Amino acid sequence: MEQQTGKTISRDNTTSQSAALYDANVEKTIPRYSQFHSETLDLVGAVIPNPSLWLDTGCGTGNLAAKAAERFAGVKFILSDPSPAMLDIAREKLPGMAVEYIQSGSETLSLASPVDVVTAIMSHHYLTAEQRRQATENCFAALKPGGVYVTFETIRPCSETATAIGLQRWRQHQLASGKPAEEVEKHISRYGVELLPITIEEHLQLLRQVGFPVVEILWASGLQAGFYAVKG
Repeated sequence: MEQQTGKTISRDNTTSQSAALYDANVEKTIPRYSQFHSETLDLVGAVIPNPSLWLDTGCGTGNLAAKAAERFAGVKFILSDPSPAMLDIAREKLPGMAVEYIQSGSETLSLASPVDVVTAIMSHHYLTAEQRRQATENCFAALKPGGVYVTFETIRPCSETATAIGLQRWRQHQLASGKPAEEVEKHISRYGVELLPITIEEHLQLLRQVGFPVVEILWASGLQAGFYAVKG
């Protein structure tokens, strides 16, 4: 079943890569990207061993859903992304799976029925403060009581020195992955302009403010961090 919601332009999961090139470039661009997925699957398995309905917002080309389907038998998915091209690739990648596709960003998303799991992997750091709060509120509202929310984002360190170090590490990763120097610098220049990161503490505060009683850091390295929250 497919549904399209929200006619306004969303910046959730906006990417400098075209949908067709996304899978080939995401590991080169984001350090330890595959670890975000493994950490997410491990955490979900610890909180909800047998999830029945899973919302992945900012789903991109469906990589996380493909891995989750292998691990959690019988789980159904709602995959949301503002990019129709990303969703088209996800449809090709996930034939025969129980999936509802929604063209929407997190900040405009509303579900008819609550879910066990909500994930937002590298999709909210493109949002303004107001949009980010709305997106987080929508993710909270989408969950059943006891449901788990997992998000990974680019973050803002607490000092300019640490930010410069983080950006240099990010630059080195991309260059070592074989990306052209001009392309690397173009991506790095988006930090603070198109990428609008917040600090780890600001992430934790936001999750508490929207109503999550259980809020924790899941993972952190360089300029990326993961968080999880459980709905009461």
